[in-house]
Amino acid sequence: MALTAPKRKSRKKRKKKKARGSRFKLALGALAAGLAVMIGGSVIWAGLYAVAAPPGTLLMLQRKMSGDVIIHPWAKLENISPSLVTAVIAAEDTRFCLHNGIDFEAIDKALEEAERGRRLRGASTVSQQTAKNAFLWNGGGWLRKGGEAWMTVLIETFWPKKRIMEVYLNIAEWGDGHFGAEAAAQARFGKSAKDLSPYEAALLASVLPNPHTWRVDPPGPYVRERAGTVRARMNQVRRDGLDVCVLN
Repeated sequence: MALTAPKRKSRKKRKKKKARGSRFKLALGALAAGLAVMIGGSVIWAGLYAVAAPPGTLLMLQRKMSGDVIIHPWAKLENISPSLVTAVIAAEDTRFCLHNGIDFEAIDKALEEAERGRRLRGASTVSQQTAKNAFLWNGGGWLRKGGEAWMTVLIETFWPKKRIMEVYLNIAEWGDGHFGAEAAAQARFGKSAKDLSPYEAALLASVLPNPHTWRVDPPGPYVRERAGTVRARMNQVRRDGLDVCVLN
């Protein structure tokens, strides 16, 4: 009897190890399957939005649940004033036609400025903002940031720059429940987005960072000053061909 007891214990240990190994493999398999579904689903989603207009965004849903009436007409890029395209590039992302979604040069510059004691400014590109607005939610956190980076890579892979700008201009928030260039143009200037003047386009682009605080109708001193700066940058963007990937 004394000789067989250790063998029984050894067999029990092997069974326990085998069971733990099986559970670990099962967990790894479930994790791999979950990741495959997430990756495959995101690729399909990005591919769908490459040709179809997004019906809405999580931010629109959030605003609607807060009591806002959402106004979100879709306008094709050819029905949006080229001045607004140039103004958005001038105000938000002058290297839009030069980078592949994430502008590492702008990130490095922002970090250098922060090291010299300046306030850390955002370096989010139009592509990143489009990815966040179309597929994700507002707010920070590594999960959202990681999702934004992944979706940015996808849309830069599957969408031309014209499509990125078209989606951006149609889902950007301009305050009071107005989403998209057409809704903003009608609400703020009583005209279609295709008829916006260069200065009106500069005004709309100027309030994009904070459309609930900064107003276009009428613009305050800060917005007027910012619009003047954007208007000057628009001339530089046109001169240097920095909007050619959209307006060629």
